[in-house]
Amino acid sequence: MKNLLKKKTKNAWWYLLLGILFLYFFIPFWWMIVTSLKTYSQVYEKPYTLLLPGFHWQNYPEVLRSMPFLTYLWNTVRISVWVCGGTLVTSGMAAYAFSRLHFPGRDKLFYVYLATLMIPRQVILIPNFLLFRKLGLLDTHWSLILSGVFTAYGTFLLRQFFLSIPKELEEAAVIDGYGYFSRFVKIIIPLAKPALTTLLIITLLNIWNEYLYALVFLQSDHTRTLTLGLALLRGDFDIQWNQVMAATIFSISPIVIVYLAAQRYFVEGIALTGIKG
Repeated sequence: MKNLLKKKTKNAWWYLLLGILFLYFFIPFWWMIVTSLKTYSQVYEKPYTLLLPGFHWQNYPEVLRSMPFLTYLWNTVRISVWVCGGTLVTSGMAAYAFSRLHFPGRDKLFYVYLATLMIPRQVILIPNFLLFRKLGLLDTHWSLILSGVFTAYGTFLLRQFFLSIPKELEEAAVIDGYGYFSRFVKIIIPLAKPALTTLLIITLLNIWNEYLYALVFLQSDHTRTLTLGLALLRGDFDIQWNQVMAATIFSISPIVIVYLAAQRYFVEGIALTGIKG
């Protein structure tokens, strides 16, 4: 009886901690929704209230009229699709090579490749800018795409998952005459859906919210992304926070939908990528 009471007390503390963490992350999100439904005057009269003063839906169509929102959205979607697809291909093939192929210096090369994670992206911004200017790719979406499709983190994530796949499956495929590419496509990829989904969501979050590289590389209005469009809503002398929050909800909605649709694979991928080192 004493042990049961102790267990229930321990669980109650854990639930209390989880409840506090939930409120910590949910309250800012709820404040954003409430602010997006306020009028301009209500935002400054009671800026920190979490109660809905009304439903001022006009902020949402006003955002669509005040800037080419659909153009920015399409640019962001197109860049995200290319970057996510390219990242899955490059990271998947590199991870397969580092986890299954045997060649001289493989592990040392992997550690050197992994060491690039310690280099901040801001450090290589200027070299990338000079390179893309030389190639004539500035103010095009290819500058963002090419700078985002190669990631050491994605290679590391997939390599850890590939190492957890039994080698006996590939040995059986070798008997059937499968080569490296066939084994990669027909055996490894189908079994790695959780890890691939995890990498897809992480990459999508990063490129969808990319601001610094987009600010430097993209200059024309027809090439801008959503993050740059949101920045344009902030005026020089006044900020209409109700419209900014409405545009932000528009911006994060696709990400939330993708995460909810792939949540099961995402959690499974995070749980399994650290099984084997």
